[in-house]
Amino acid sequence: MNNIKARLQIGTIWISASRVLTNILGFVATVVLARILTPNDFGLVALGTSMLAIVTSVTDLSLGSALVQHRNPTQTHLHTVWTLGLGRAFAVALLFAAAAYPAAAIYKDPRLILVMQVLALSVLISGFNNPRLVMLTKALAFRQQFILDVSIKISALIVSLGVALIYKSYWALILGVVGGQLIGVIISYVLFPFLPRISVRHGRELWSFSMWLTLGQIMNTINWRMDHLLIGGFLGRPALGYYTVGDNLAVIPTREATAPIGQTLFPAFSQLVGDRVRLRVAYQSAQTLVTAIALPLGVGVAVVADPLVRLMMGEKWLPAVIVIQILASVFALQTIGTPAQPLAMATGDTKLLFKRDLQGFLVRIPMIVAGMLLGGLHGILYARALVGTVGIVLALNVVKTITGLTFREQLLVNLRALTSVSIMAVVVIVVEYLFGNRTTPVGLFIKLAGSALAGGVTYVSCSWLLWRIAGRPKGPETEVVGMGLKILGKLRRKT
Repeated sequence: MNNIKARLQIGTIWISASRVLTNILGFVATVVLARILTPNDFGLVALGTSMLAIVTSVTDLSLGSALVQHRNPTQTHLHTVWTLGLGRAFAVALLFAAAAYPAAAIYKDPRLILVMQVLALSVLISGFNNPRLVMLTKALAFRQQFILDVSIKISALIVSLGVALIYKSYWALILGVVGGQLIGVIISYVLFPFLPRISVRHGRELWSFSMWLTLGQIMNTINWRMDHLLIGGFLGRPALGYYTVGDNLAVIPTREATAPIGQTLFPAFSQLVGDRVRLRVAYQSAQTLVTAIALPLGVGVAVVADPLVRLMMGEKWLPAVIVIQILASVFALQTIGTPAQPLAMATGDTKLLFKRDLQGFLVRIPMIVAGMLLGGLHGILYARALVGTVGIVLALNVVKTITGLTFREQLLVNLRALTSVSIMAVVVIVVEYLFGNRTTPVGLFIKLAGSALAGGVTYVSCSWLLWRIAGRPKGPETEVVGMGLKILGKLRRKT
């Protein structure tokens, strides 16, 4: 258990470093591109990428996850994954390129034809992905993944900014994706040599695990992309641009806080499946840590959204403020149920995930449609807030079914984080009010920095105080203190 925990911590550090660097680069790219391009440009590209996400999810075989969960994968398993992935990519690329013509007619925008055909090329490139990367995840080795992720992001950033600065066109968004993906595939084979050969020997074996994951992913992607298609078709490209950019910025804090830990949880949980008691303890430890880190980041971005957008992207993007405020709060609260996904994958209970995703789909789509018809873009946002609450309940139910942990047990361990973040939000709102309406870049920066500092100090202080009052129980505070002491100890030994 200690060995797994140590490797988990090291892996989390590597992934965290990767996510921090790549998302700093991604944030810079978003801000710069938002100043050069228009909401209409972002809306057009969002239409194409949303349709692509639905098509790829419907055909995704989730074979990589099957390899991680497999007890003893062989070289032939890798060849099978590569063969099936390449065959799928060719089929999807042809289908998506052909679908460009009817899609352009439906949305009455001929630009979609070439946009979708170039995006189809990105699907084809993805078919050559190196399956050896999956084995790194299984072994909890993430240093090489750090090199690959950063290389891809830097490549995409260079291409996107270069095209944007020269042509000031929405092609900057598309070519950045394709260029980064191509370079990533090349680098993966340089770092991890692999000579693939055609084989489908283990196809049925791998599919038996990944089938429910694939079905769940279909529901999930349609669930999360349908609103983009509805907005683009009924509310227009600019509205979709505000929604897409706001959605992307809103999810960054919680996604990047949970991804490093979440990416290591699946292989870590997989090694504890034989001992349900240890698995249950490990899950609660991971859940409280994820929530304690991600919750203040998400809520924090929500409460400083106005000065953030004014400073970083300019007045033309102000309609995106409410998108960030509502969705960042929703994403933050949903982190309470984030570890349910890797838990169910590790135990092989992927059918439970499919049922959860199907239930979420049946709730979300009608509410999104109703919200749009009743309140336009704002109606969709309020609908997503309600759906997010339902999603938390569904995730907690998955955990209850697998581990026996009740809803009350799952929520109570996060009570300190929920209380601290509530106090933090109030303090930040008061601080912003005291700063007043500042419009100059310097004034906005001071307001943003002051609010962020006040929020950070408040959250950490409240969390520490509540932890002391509770008698210093085991939880995220002890994990953070323990990791800090280990790092300090290593630094002292080196010096």
